[in-house]
Amino acid sequence: MVSFDAASGLPLHPLAREAWLAALDDGWADPARLYGSARRARQLLDGALASMAAQLGCRVDELHLSPNGTQALYGAVRGVRAARARVGSHVVHSAIEHSAVLHACGEGPATSVPVDLLGRVSLDAFEAAVQPDTVLACLIAASHEVGTVQPRVEVPVPVLVDAAQAIGRTPLPSWDLLAGSARKWGGPSLGLLAVRTGVRWVSPWPEEGGFPGSLDLPAVLAAAVALEAVSLERVAEDARLRPLVGRIRAAAGAIEDVEVVGDPDERLPHLVTFSVLYVDGESLVMALDAEGFEVSSGSSCTSSVLEPSHVLVAMGVSTHGSVRVSLSRWVTEDDVDRFCQVLPQVVARLRG
Repeated sequence: MVSFDAASGLPLHPLAREAWLAALDDGWADPARLYGSARRARQLLDGALASMAAQLGCRVDELHLSPNGTQALYGAVRGVRAARARVGSHVVHSAIEHSAVLHACGEGPATSVPVDLLGRVSLDAFEAAVQPDTVLACLIAASHEVGTVQPRVEVPVPVLVDAAQAIGRTPLPSWDLLAGSARKWGGPSLGLLAVRTGVRWVSPWPEEGGFPGSLDLPAVLAAAVALEAVSLERVAEDARLRPLVGRIRAAAGAIEDVEVVGDPDERLPHLVTFSVLYVDGESLVMALDAEGFEVSSGSSCTSSVLEPSHVLVAMGVSTHGSVRVSLSRWVTEDDVDRFCQVLPQVVARLRG
């Protein structure tokens, strides 16, 4: 089996696995305590946080860890609204944000800014949506669904960037709040929220440190090691994966009544989505799985693959038979060539 679903999550990076196993023995104690093993755990935690902050371009005291990326996004919106309540509660967001952002924005007044057929938001429309009582603007760095990289915005309010797919893969845009998920870069289940000094944010949960629950120190250490590793590999992996994704785009686009969506140039290096008319997405996923390829279908941030992607709906493209392919460091050129050979056969068989 070959996993073509890196955008959902990756196996632990080999270096992260080593760090995680070592930390099980050396970092089990509560880093908030004062005895010897706890002080050792504190040293490990401080080193991990310093490493992650350096890779993200922020200070250690600006970094908050969460159980997962979804909670980081939800907590970011709610925390800014609570902290800036005297200014207002209006939030501006693109129509293709993660469902956690859309849900949090929907708890108060919000303006959704549409995107074009490539999944790109209009800067003029986004900036025009900002009102005097706007407290936050949310613009994803690059789409989870189609890989389109968004333009940089200049607005007079804090900007939340969902960088889950961008961290470790592409240079980050400017941001005031940054959210990410370690599972996307080869770490364990761990989220992060970075908040620039001077940006008003309060935790929506009554927990010291910002998010509920105690830290899993081995997970934090593994996430930091994985992030450092993929950051060092980023340029080489970008150069390797872009042509492979280009082959898949060409192979899918050559099939009759298949629409390849997303920006063909301003995109993430590892991800492509296409829609296949006359075939449902679940059947495609199962048929490709039988051929040895694991892909995803439907919305990447909802629980059911049968749910059509709100991103594709917002773009105004076909949601029928949508398949998202995303490549990892483990995917080879031979894997991609075999997929390009199998895909037309699978589509023809299902249509038949």
